[in-house]
Amino acid sequence: MKEILCIKRLSISIIMTAYGVSSMFFHEYTSGEIFSNISKAGLDGIEYWLETPHFWLRDLPSEEVIACRRAHPEISTFSVHTPVLDLNPCSINPDVAEISVAYAVRSLEMAQALGAGVLTVHPGRRTAKRPPGDADRARFDHYIAALREAALKDTVTVAIENMEPAVNSLICTPERMREVLDAEPWLRFTLDTSHALASSEGTVMEYIDLCGDRLANVHLSRAGNGRLHLPLDHSQVIARILESLRDHHYRGALMLEIDDLNFPKPLPAEEKCAILAQDLSFMRKCMEPD
Repeated sequence: MKEILCIKRLSISIIMTAYGVSSMFFHEYTSGEIFSNISKAGLDGIEYWLETPHFWLRDLPSEEVIACRRAHPEISTFSVHTPVLDLNPCSINPDVAEISVAYAVRSLEMAQALGAGVLTVHPGRRTAKRPPGDADRARFDHYIAALREAALKDTVTVAIENMEPAVNSLICTPERMREVLDAEPWLRFTLDTSHALASSEGTVMEYIDLCGDRLANVHLSRAGNGRLHLPLDHSQVIARILESLRDHHYRGALMLEIDDLNFPKPLPAEEKCAILAQDLSFMRKCMEPD
């Protein structure tokens, strides 16, 4: 039965595009309110951050999230994002590195229990703001090995995310991402458009061209004026990115990843839903032109 379910999930992801949003756009809300607002906006997908405060600070009540999923069958695409806010699996501090790797493995187990299709993980970074060296790459290899061992036991797809350009970043170029994917056939790729746009629009296109065959998830948002994770706002840059994804036959999830702190004042739920509904209409127009 598990094998049949996995095949069914795969076939659905191939022929349909899911439109979702990160739970962190509703940072201050309960899980029930997050699901309800995402449904009101007309989206059919959610990327649930384990660091969503209502979940993270209450002893990780998985049964509540499962109940929310049952109450909202219209949100049919569900993925999970590992904790990253104060963790670093490649930290020079061995205790920080150990707990970060352990949480990544635990996140995979939790994603499996919650019924997620994809788990997005960050690659980590060198602690000092200097180019990664051999010791940093060894810590990264240990992290990937731990994820590999856990991933082979579960049906959840693990996808590693590209990061914004930084001197101490371990994966912030299309070439480096391709190198990692070639070394790890089990691993997939989460494209973060905002991170890549911090370099250039061309960098996003290179990620799609070089790594599109391993693409499992897309974090969709703009970048501009030194800020990341902006709403789409009918951006022609985003339109071209979506056209490229469509031309590469990508039919997986498009997850809006919007930082609500980019707005000049806190937004009520109604305004957040309106922003999501507008971006949803734009995504559909770009991905389903006919």
